[in-house]
Amino acid sequence: MRFLMKFGGTSVADAQCIGRVVDILEKHHKAGDELAVVVSAQRGVTDQLIALAEKLPAAKNCSEVSPLIAHLRERHMTTLAGAAPDYTTEVGAVIEKRLASLQHILFAVHNLRELTPRSKDYIISFGERLLAPVVGAALRQRGIPSTVFDGCEAGILTTPQHGEATALPESDGRIKRKIGSLLSKEVPVIMGFMGCTENGILTTLGRSGSDYSASIVGAGIDADEIWIWTDVDGIMTSDPRVINDARVLKSISYIEVMELSYFGAKVMHPRSIDPAMRKNILVRVKNTFNPAHPGTMIVRNGYRDSRVVKALTYIDKVASININGAQMIGRPGVAKAIFSALADHEVNVMMISQGSSEANISLIVDESHLDAAVDALAFLVRDGIVREVTHNRDVCAVAVVGAGMAGAAGTGGRIFTALGKAGVNVMMISQGSSEANISFVVRQQDGPRAVRVLHDEFRLSEECE
Repeated sequence: MRFLMKFGGTSVADAQCIGRVVDILEKHHKAGDELAVVVSAQRGVTDQLIALAEKLPAAKNCSEVSPLIAHLRERHMTTLAGAAPDYTTEVGAVIEKRLASLQHILFAVHNLRELTPRSKDYIISFGERLLAPVVGAALRQRGIPSTVFDGCEAGILTTPQHGEATALPESDGRIKRKIGSLLSKEVPVIMGFMGCTENGILTTLGRSGSDYSASIVGAGIDADEIWIWTDVDGIMTSDPRVINDARVLKSISYIEVMELSYFGAKVMHPRSIDPAMRKNILVRVKNTFNPAHPGTMIVRNGYRDSRVVKALTYIDKVASININGAQMIGRPGVAKAIFSALADHEVNVMMISQGSSEANISLIVDESHLDAAVDALAFLVRDGIVREVTHNRDVCAVAVVGAGMAGAAGTGGRIFTALGKAGVNVMMISQGSSEANISFVVRQQDGPRAVRVLHDEFRLSEECE
């Protein structure tokens, strides 16, 4: 079997965790499997880098740079000494060189009083740059040959959008030549979260970028399976912090995962699924700390049981925008004007609902985008296109997900009857043509209760025959 295995930040948090990672890889290596590995930064490191980089242009001095460099040195050298003691000198020198480069660019950002998207990408890639050599050394410590690659060296070619780059189709052939050819001889360790443009300029892949890297590399090497190792047993029917008897799903489809992740569930980002889906590669989500658990399989057509609904999730940091006015009725181009203005202000619209009268359009946006959205839409009232634009921060969006809902009569009735009996008022409803997702908006305080009510209504805590 040929596997791509990706290990997230909690899975590589310290030397003990990396020991577990190597145990898993060693077992498969001894069984004759071919392996490629993608690793994230240690937990919290990327957030620390982002926070400091964004602060430096306006900071009075660089006093926070040296403490961060010292902290990163201590953390990674301690991890290296515990995970690969025979390589502390060799790999320690690599870590020191990279810390020096990081310090120089942080000083430059402060001195120039500017953080460009390109320099920010370079800075936030250092979490993976510092950690991947440690994982490679830990493998060699066990006698498993391993070479470390950054995303560009591995063959991930991307668009030039810094912070949110997308892999290009040419990546497949490059990865096959650079990584695929090594799998019979060693275990390549690849830094997640990054790639490069055709000109060799480093880019990062955005939210859940390491998962995206895993899917890109997995597709490039024609992996039989892609395993995403994390700190939970798999994808759950709902957030266990809200539903204490939430259950791990045995199987889920690509489309269901995309719907769940779009609405805030901590599973693979929608873009992360695309390369695997393109090549129909089975993806597993497994727990590094409980490797015997089978986890969750993500496949083209998920396992169907007698329940039409498979999982629930909700996002609480959103806001609603309501655009009203009889002037909108029968007037071509209103929707175009709205969405063009929002796009120009880089506002992402998460949900849309329009009344059949055409006198009202309701939108849901990320709460952090609300002010920009309101500014972008001010012209609608000023130019007499609509009567008013109002907004509400006291809302959350709930998503009911299940491929079994497609063509299943009465699902919407069950959902809204259950909510009505529980006294939960629904403010907005949206459903896509895939019929795998019914989304609705309620008051923020009603979000957890709505999820609990529907989790009980569809018996999602019970194993199904």
